[in-house]
Parts: sequence; C-alpha cells; structure tokens
Amino acid sequence: MSGIVLKSIEEIELMRESALIVSKTLGLLAGAIKPGVTTLELDKLAYEFIKDQGAEPGFLGLYDFPNTLCVSPNSQVVHGIPNPEPLKEGDILSVDCGALKNDYYGDHAYTFAVGEIAPETEKLLQVTKASLYKGIAAFQVNNRMGDLGYAIQNHCEKEGYGVVRELVGHGLGKTMHEGPEVPNYGKRGRGKKFLNGMVLAIEPMINMGTHRIKQLKDGWTILTADGKPSAHFEHDVALINGRPELLSTFEYIYQELGISSEEEFPFRSQPLDL
Repeated sequence: MSGIVLKSIEEIELMRESALIVSKTLGLLAGAIKPGVTTLELDKLAYEFIKDQGAEPGFLGLYDFPNTLCVSPNSQVVHGIPNPEPLKEGDILSVDCGALKNDYYGDHAYTFAVGEIAPETEKLLQVTKASLYKGIAAFQVNNRMGDLGYAIQNHCEKEGYGVVRELVGHGLGKTMHEGPEVPNYGKRGRGKKFLNGMVLAIEPMINMGTHRIKQLKDGWTILTADGKPSAHFEHDVALINGRPELLSTFEYIYQELGISSEEEFPFRSQPLDL
C-alpha cells in the first residue's frame, strides 16, 4: 500500500466519475441478481458495462485477480471469485467492483439479498450498512482514524456482531490501495489525523458471529471462521472543506429495486444525475 496522497478538487471530480461508473454497474447488477443466476454471468455483465463507459475494470488482473467482480455469498466475507454455481433463494451476495478511468480508481461494494432472506440476515445487512454511514460521519477534519473505526465497531458490536480485524478499508486514487489503512475498529482520539483532500474507501466487513476469518486454498476467498453470514458495504468518500463528500452512491441500486432512502443526503453536496 502506497502512502497518503492528498487530492485537489479537480482530481476528486475525476475520481467521482470513476466512482459513479462503479455505482451504475452495481445498479445494473441489482436488477440481475436473483435465484438461478450465476456470478459468472454477473461478472460478464459488469465487464461489458464498464468497458462501454470508456473505463477499465479495476480488479481484473490487479494482483493477478482473475475477474471483474469480487462476489462473496453468505459466509464469504470478501474476495470471492465468480463461478458457474447458481445463486439460491435466501442467499446474500457481497459484490465488490472497481473501475479505472482518467487514471483514477473507483471502488465500492454492496451486499444484496437474493430473493427473500431470513429476518436475522436482513438485520445484519441493515446494521452493517448503517455502520458505514456512522464511519463516514466521523470522517471530518480534526477527527482521527480511531474515531472512524470506533463509530463502526461500536455500532456493530452492540448488536453482537463480529468486526473483521485483518481486512480494512484504504485510501484511493491513482492506485487502488493507497494509504492510510482504514480499520473498522479503533479507539477515539487515536490514529492519523484527517486532512482535506483525503479520499478513503470506507468498507465495514461485519460477521453475524465471530470476527475471526479463514482463507480458501484459492488464495483469494475469505470466509467467516464459524460459517455464519457476513455483510460488506463500501463507499468512496472525499474530505472537502472539513466534511465528508460521497463520490459513490447506492441510489442506482435503490432505483432498480424500488427503494427510497435519504441516508446519503448529509454527505452529498450536488444532485445525482439519475
């Protein structure tokens, strides 16, 4: 992971373009994720859409990853590889996607329900997504990394969930993984100070049971150690004039799924072109 690189407003706007390509890709996939569909089919859809936007898939070939999407169902936490196995009713599926355009990356993720899911799994998704916005709200000048991590950790652990320690968010820019590391746990008042021009990929990875994880022999796929479900949500966020500004959005997903939400309003200074 490279060092921290502060971005100009012009660079942040280029990054917004890349982030919104990912947002639109996830919106497209939202309409395709249903029982019987394979994650390889989703991967092909994403590849073709990103290329049609004049961008390159951000993950394909990165550290030799073989696909456009990381797709992680149920007890898989992150970095799952697309495969020909059909999705089933009641599954959940984390879809993590990246795009590279104008030399800058966008990178964010959403965990989808496949058909009807169990109420306890739905609660895991809701709490994890809410924790993402708790973390974003803490991304302000004069705060520190520990404030952000604490906000996520406190929100999830009081519900009895496990907060993954070994995997973290990161800075984002001309490389996919810049400094600083962005843990989803921490102590208030500790860690690096936030500065205007920082762009972070904030991404809670929260398990229904233990926070412990293990890796498959494929060298990529991360699973929960106890086999219980895991949820993953990620946004790209810039620090502008002391306040967090969302570069990515879930609104394309919500538009496809018929969901109305105001969760992003506090973190968006300009209207979306939906």
